[in-house]
Amino acid sequence: MKVLWFLLPLILWSEENITESFISDYEYGEMLYNSPRGVSCAECHGTSGKGKTIIKYQDIHGEEEIKGSDIRKKSLSEMINAVNSYHKIMPRYYLSDDEVKTMYEYLQKKNEVYLNSSK
Repeated sequence: MKVLWFLLPLILWSEENITESFISDYEYGEMLYNSPRGVSCAECHGTSGKGKTIIKYQDIHGEEEIKGSDIRKKSLSEMINAVNSYHKIMPRYYLSDDEVKTMYEYLQKKNEVYLNSSK
């Protein structure tokens, strides 16, 4: 019986810690968005989602560029659709809606000042 009383706090404490996440949703969204070996949205859309030049090249019309689009004002449904759709340049990523939502919320928090100033 003494052993049970000793183990009871350990069991209760460990159960509480199991429900806590190892990293926050913000950190997970940041990891997904910036990961150089994974999704790496930042490579084309920039660290804040503003978009950036991917490549510049010359064609018969002069200098052209391919640029990642500004995704800061996209809705969650637009982001989910974009990530899971085929595009000419952007590869299709097989992410769950929850993973896309985590990245979306990461960008929203990161860009709160920009988004609020343009309303």
